[in-house]
Amino acid sequence: MPWLSILMGVSVLGALGVAFVKDDRLAKQATLAVSLVVLALTVVMTVQFSPNGDRFQFVETYDWIPAFGVHYGVAVDGVALVLILLSAVLVPIVVLASWHDAEAGKRSVRTYFSLLLVLEAMMIGVFAATDIFLFYVFFEAMLIPMYFMIGSYGGAQRSYAAVKFLLYSLFGGLLMLVAVIALYVIAGKGTFMFPELIGAIKDPTTQKWLFLGFFIAFAIKAPLWPFHTWLPDAAAQAPAGAAVLLVGVLDKVGTYGMLRFCLELFPEASKWATPVVIALSVIGIVYGAIVAIGQTDIKRLIAYTSISHFGFIAMGVFAMTSNGASGATLYMVNHGFSTGALFLIAGFLIYRRGSHFIEDYGGVQKVAPVLAGAFLVAGLSGLSLPGLNSFVSEFMVLLGTYERYAVPAVIAATGVVLAALYILWMYQRTMNGPTAESVRSMPDLNIRERWVVAPLLVLIIVLGLFPKPLLDVINPSVKETLTNVSVTHPAPAVAKEGQ
Repeated sequence: MPWLSILMGVSVLGALGVAFVKDDRLAKQATLAVSLVVLALTVVMTVQFSPNGDRFQFVETYDWIPAFGVHYGVAVDGVALVLILLSAVLVPIVVLASWHDAEAGKRSVRTYFSLLLVLEAMMIGVFAATDIFLFYVFFEAMLIPMYFMIGSYGGAQRSYAAVKFLLYSLFGGLLMLVAVIALYVIAGKGTFMFPELIGAIKDPTTQKWLFLGFFIAFAIKAPLWPFHTWLPDAAAQAPAGAAVLLVGVLDKVGTYGMLRFCLELFPEASKWATPVVIALSVIGIVYGAIVAIGQTDIKRLIAYTSISHFGFIAMGVFAMTSNGASGATLYMVNHGFSTGALFLIAGFLIYRRGSHFIEDYGGVQKVAPVLAGAFLVAGLSGLSLPGLNSFVSEFMVLLGTYERYAVPAVIAATGVVLAALYILWMYQRTMNGPTAESVRSMPDLNIRERWVVAPLLVLIIVLGLFPKPLLDVINPSVKETLTNVSVTHPAPAVAKEGQ
């Protein structure tokens, strides 16, 4: 069963169908139906995945450009599978949340929802690609729908934000293209297939140059400090639904690429670069949190929290321990749900009041208690409260990093304290205190909006209490990755007899 091709095919065909629908309401309903079908198929595929079977499953390989050894090659391991599942879960939620987002855009409503489905196909493709050239094609192609979603349906500075997003991403993509071509030529394998290129580059100097081409592209995409400056503008100007997919899924391609390609294709170069990457990650954790505290725009604040979170993920990847890498992968999933909930609830809040600024709110809890309660749970997840999803992944990253790099792990742990400051202060200023005159008549979440928020809150709680199903899928793939990088899990400290 060509599951991955079917998932992408359903999304693309759905996008084409929606593009030709004349009625806006029907276009929305069709988009929601297609996204739910993709989710159902993804769940069925996930159930059939065997964590202890072959590393890559649901393998499809067809010649694409035989003269250059380019294949249409797709498959998933545990890491790719959970990220595809994240994408499939978020898209129908975003569709339902974006029911009215496109009505004031420069282009038609059906174009917006068609772009959502195209983007879903690209997201599935980029995580499933096992041919590096095909991965690069998806890596670049998914910029197109996101560019139009920001530039045509975003806020007042949408054109600036969209162009900045595109230019940063294209620059990173250009570096990656050079590295992909060099990898193909130097390896001399006559193929771009990832499994066949593992271990193909032996020379340490060559590894370092190729590593830099891939890593900078992924660091921009993530974004890792100091390549982050495009994200606050793009996330703040994008419609709430597009911001969820941008920060919740697209940015994960960067950290996924670090784990998948940087570590396994260039293991010695990755070890060489580890001290610098760990340092950048720690700076990003602290910097993102401190800058978030000083933000006056709700969406920019959430964007800066994500820069801090991406620092944790990158640190976990380059700690090169099983706890660190598994925690980083789980963090990618949990961050998608937590930040997705924050962006969507902030979007509902902004839609009601018509303002992005925190100072224009106050006392919302008294007039919209369900909205305030949902915002609180999502915020507590963002600060990694024990019992909610982000705590498990953040704890694993810090533990895995501490096993090899104790000082950076201790400094990074201050990000937990800073997270409490920016989340609780934002909540206090918007939801507590005297009710602002401008929000006295603010309605609470309606039925549609509650259907949007409820699945995310359920996942935040369930994955906080019981992350084992995801970790059972992730751990074997992480173990295989670390084996290819030739690193061993640090032995636990054992007290001597009598101590």
